[in-house]
Amino acid sequence: MALDSNETPGKPVAKFESMLKTDDVYFFDAEDFEDIIHHYLNNGKIALAKKAIKIGLQQHPDSIQLKLLDVEVLVFENNLDVAEKYLDKLQLLDSNNEEIYIQRANIYSKKDNHEAAISLLKKALELSDNGFDIHSLLGMEYLFMDDFKLAKENFMKCVSFDEHDYSSLYNVIYCFEFLEDFDGAIYYLNDYLDRNPYCEVAWHQLGKQYFEKRLYPEALTAYDFAIISDDTFMGAYFEKGKVLEKMGRYADAIENYETTINIEDPTSYAYLRIGNCYEKLKNHDMAKFYYYQTVHEDPLLDKGWLAITDFYVKNKNYEKAFYYINKALNIDGENPLYWKKCAKINTALKNYDQADYAYKQAVDLGNYELDTWLKWADATHWNKNFDSAVQILAQGREFYPEEAKLQYKMAGFQLLSGDKINARITLIDALKNHIDKLFLFEEEFPQYANIPWTLDIVANVKKASR
Repeated sequence: MALDSNETPGKPVAKFESMLKTDDVYFFDAEDFEDIIHHYLNNGKIALAKKAIKIGLQQHPDSIQLKLLDVEVLVFENNLDVAEKYLDKLQLLDSNNEEIYIQRANIYSKKDNHEAAISLLKKALELSDNGFDIHSLLGMEYLFMDDFKLAKENFMKCVSFDEHDYSSLYNVIYCFEFLEDFDGAIYYLNDYLDRNPYCEVAWHQLGKQYFEKRLYPEALTAYDFAIISDDTFMGAYFEKGKVLEKMGRYADAIENYETTINIEDPTSYAYLRIGNCYEKLKNHDMAKFYYYQTVHEDPLLDKGWLAITDFYVKNKNYEKAFYYINKALNIDGENPLYWKKCAKINTALKNYDQADYAYKQAVDLGNYELDTWLKWADATHWNKNFDSAVQILAQGREFYPEEAKLQYKMAGFQLLSGDKINARITLIDALKNHIDKLFLFEEEFPQYANIPWTLDIVANVKKASR
């Protein structure tokens, strides 16, 4: 039974869904089908969009716009060859339809040929009466090519078309940030706010730019205006809290973080920041409470477990610190800094074998900091494994060949291992490069500092350097 769509009141989407639930067939204008399909595509309901396209083309078989929406779905589903053949046929029917060039551009973009996509989008722009969406697509293509300057220019055009296009506004600021042009972003946002003084999004972004430049009072003012514009804007309260932390106003920061919890469901990040503020205020009980709230809210947040670890390290409770660093490692076992922290805790607990293993993991994962080599060598030395300590320092010298601490420590460990020949060579090199830092050797290895053998080497190097 076919009914005229006017017989069923309501919006096209509601009528279409009503039709699907019955055996009735409603007739819709082609424009109504376009609205229905766009609605489903925008909400990610691809199956319903395809159903609407099929019925729409049955009722309006000559509609090029419905056929182009069919192409859009084909491209979305990566049926690119079929989509191109479809576009070839459509171009014969309407060679000046900008949507044909847009969909061809989407196909090239999917194939990572962004130069070709840009060329097609520019052609579409020539044919279009309203290039708002095309400039947005151009901006994205330039982003794919890491051309942030041209991406920024296109997103700026989108904002000039529609000053409430916050997606494009965010992209403009993203480009400024990537170019590290924080002054340019500040100028742009202030100009935008002159026209839109109650835009909480722009105030929020302006605050972030001031924060990057460490202009904390200005950032605070920007976030205050964001909150005035929208007193439920959780992001502004959170960022304001971070600024207040930087300014040492921890109690005020806590108040803002607590506001975010009251506005929406609690977040682990808010609990973590509150805990950090209480720790700065030396309120250890409250700090510990909020750190535990952090991991209760999100047990997979490794930074929460790390905060608890650091709390116990500062309080020299290394047994508990060891327990919680392992929680962090269970979540992110590829983080070299976590392994390094684990190594330091094991060293404090005199678990030198485990410290040795943890330092090795840290280095294998890319941590080549100077103190990693020094402390790793110390851990193996305390485990009476002097040869391994020397080998570790030799590895470290590949990264820091002229570092005095490595050279003097290596000479000392070679002496401890009974390798006087190599110790002499290493000590002479250290003295030639850093005779002014001989105190490093004297303080760490006093048993060797004043023996005739060492004194002779020092005297000879001094004599040779005159």
